[in-house]
Amino acid sequence: MSDFFMRLLGFMAIGRVLQRRGVPKDVIADLELESFKRHMLTMSEAERLEAGRKFMSDDSKALIREQAALSCEQKYKGDFVYDYVEPGPNDSFEFGINYRACGFCKFAAKHGDPEILPHICGLDFAAYDLRGIHLERTQTLAQGAPYCNFRFSRKPALKSEG
Repeated sequence: MSDFFMRLLGFMAIGRVLQRRGVPKDVIADLELESFKRHMLTMSEAERLEAGRKFMSDDSKALIREQAALSCEQKYKGDFVYDYVEPGPNDSFEFGINYRACGFCKFAAKHGDPEILPHICGLDFAAYDLRGIHLERTQTLAQGAPYCNFRFSRKPALKSEG
């Protein structure tokens, strides 16, 4: 999660500056989302879809399971803590992650920026969509839920290629 965390800290900084300049929150969210999408689109579609295939692979799922178990040790105070979620018999997702503690939430709370968190959370849908992955999430820690419920499945473009 360190690479992801470091990249998104820049968005938190931009949000902080724009907010202090009086830019409305919805405008900040739109600017950050469009900036993020444009950055993602500098990669070719083939590269983005390959990244999606790798993320949805059995090897990646095994690594996420292992990392989830390690995260529960809470070795680093400001880090993420999460559980790997297997789909049940009536579920339509391939796997899920329940984030019980969020490094961004902790960072924002420590530095007085909790109002920027929804902008960061909003980037998740574009990040996965542009990689050929459908993300379903109905709650976030930033909204006050007990955990963020990420559920992943391959979009048709990713299924047909791999």
